[in-house]
Amino acid sequence: MVAPGRPCAAGAGDTGVTRVLWLIKGLGRGGAEQLLSLAAARIDRVRFRIEAAYLLAWKDALVPELEALGIETHCLGMRHGADLSWVVRLRSLVRQRQFDLIHTHSPYPAIATRIALSAGTIPLIHTEHNVWPQYRWPTYAANAATYGRNAAVLAVSRQVADSIRPPWWMPWMAGPAVEIMHHGINEQRVRRGADARAEARRALGLGQGDLVVGTVGNLRPQKDHHTLLTAFGMLPDLGPPARLVIVGTGPLEGELRQQVARQGLTRQVLLAGLRDDVQEILPAFDVFVLSSVHEGLSIALLEAMAAGLPSVATRVGGNPEALTHGLDSLLVPPRDPSALAAAIGTLLHDEPLRRRFGEEAARSAQRFSIETAVRRMEELYDGVRHNSE
Repeated sequence: MVAPGRPCAAGAGDTGVTRVLWLIKGLGRGGAEQLLSLAAARIDRVRFRIEAAYLLAWKDALVPELEALGIETHCLGMRHGADLSWVVRLRSLVRQRQFDLIHTHSPYPAIATRIALSAGTIPLIHTEHNVWPQYRWPTYAANAATYGRNAAVLAVSRQVADSIRPPWWMPWMAGPAVEIMHHGINEQRVRRGADARAEARRALGLGQGDLVVGTVGNLRPQKDHHTLLTAFGMLPDLGPPARLVIVGTGPLEGELRQQVARQGLTRQVLLAGLRDDVQEILPAFDVFVLSSVHEGLSIALLEAMAAGLPSVATRVGGNPEALTHGLDSLLVPPRDPSALAAAIGTLLHDEPLRRRFGEEAARSAQRFSIETAVRRMEELYDGVRHNSE
């Protein structure tokens, strides 16, 4: 059993502070987890005391970062998919800390929490980070069946919000109205300019004259790196060396390395692995690519836009909400290597177009403010707590 964390500095009965538990499956470097870190740095610590709990002990990359920001973390220690002992530890943690509300960020722990904690004992807020059709059927059905337990629901993009609906055979299970909350990034870490570009290329071992296509994301089926590699192999000889940089780790890494070798792209493709300096290396790219088959709202994409990078992205999820085709990006259908290759080639061939798209992308990124999102989240916490008292 993994014991709950250290005692809190503030007393559990301190009515001047709203005590919130963030609950998520893991604290790796995925998009949802990064949003918690961004929000943690900006939450009003006078009015809110935030703690975070996660299920998977091996997904803890962001734990030191959250702890450094004053967010106490608790590993609930789910050992395998059928292990529900973590629910007992969650109930113990909730009793000990006397939270005013729980904010869930993953469907699996959210479903279990809605079932394990009796209605009326503590209000629940849920953020949907992905479209519902991408969930496995048991998760989809259980999510829909328990959704009415939520006091409030947030969605990271309009397409995510539009996907939230119960199956036709359980229309009575509809939950509260869904609010769209676009998140943002840490603007203070954005790097642009010739010096940032040169430093980033040196850090990655890239030539200063290379044409560099880059992407950031977990190596999972959702990101569809297979199509990206196929498209990159279809690019014509552009004169200067063309390189593809893939940042991230995941279960498909072995398959992708095999595909790189099979296509004869070993010299052109750099699998850069997991990095904690993504915003520092983004300036190395000439074009940012997101080949996903589904998305919520990609933090990596927002960071690339803020860095002044033109993008090629699939027309899925929140991508069309962040990007405007022909203004700051080129949008293509998912799973279409020919269309993806044509769009990448268009930008690599045309430096003035890349520069214009990049400038517009940086302006577009200003619409996505983490400060605005956190202030709205605080309002929601206040409202939900007030309505529950």
